[in-house]
Amino acid sequence: MSIKGSTALITGGTSGIGRAAANKLAQLGVHVLVVGRNVERGEKTVAEIRAAGGKADFIPSDLRDASSARAVARRAVELGNGQVDILINNAGIFPFGPTHEMTEEAFDSVYSLNVKAPYFLVAELAPLMAKRGKGAIVNVSTMVADYGASGMSLYGSSKAAINLLTKAWAAEYGPSGVRVNAVSPGPTRTEGTDAMGKALDQLAAQAPAGRPAMADEIAEAIVFLATDRSSFIHGAKLAVDGGRTAI
Repeated sequence: MSIKGSTALITGGTSGIGRAAANKLAQLGVHVLVVGRNVERGEKTVAEIRAAGGKADFIPSDLRDASSARAVARRAVELGNGQVDILINNAGIFPFGPTHEMTEEAFDSVYSLNVKAPYFLVAELAPLMAKRGKGAIVNVSTMVADYGASGMSLYGSSKAAINLLTKAWAAEYGPSGVRVNAVSPGPTRTEGTDAMGKALDQLAAQAPAGRPAMADEIAEAIVFLATDRSSFIHGAKLAVDGGRTAI
């Protein structure tokens, strides 16, 4: 089924997985609204999508509190001519390290972007989708929210919250036609993970696939859950982790 003409809001949409998802949705005729804190990167992403024949706009924001999330949602509704059909909560930060070395500032930063921003974006947009009787929300989680991993307590716990929120929102808004699901990636090569170096390959080697994913591979799963290809899927968490959580 065609979703041409619909509007999608993608946080963290100017790089990595988010940008890959934006490109794929734009190719399907979706008006993509990409959110990011880097204006230069945002404008470049939009220019590339438009040059390829797609429709895109950039919304600058760091999404660090409820008010900024609500402001982004309201701007997205304006750009979408009164509606946002798809919300992809992809923006996130992932500091790794021992619990006893994490500061309160780091804790607040992670939970603000990884949990608070999606929470208030949904609070603003899901009721509008429910009123129209249709919409799709895709939350981007992580495989380390499903098992204990040394050095990943802060990041993993924030995404574990997203996994529960996915189910809660599916129960809350699903009866009104809003599908809420999550994609749970494994190690993925992006600009953000380049700094991990060989550690990314070592982490990926633990899974049956034996390699990191490419951003496009995760984006395919996001697009699947964002469109009517997955019309009977509610409250699911799709593992795209090379099989790591299956063993």
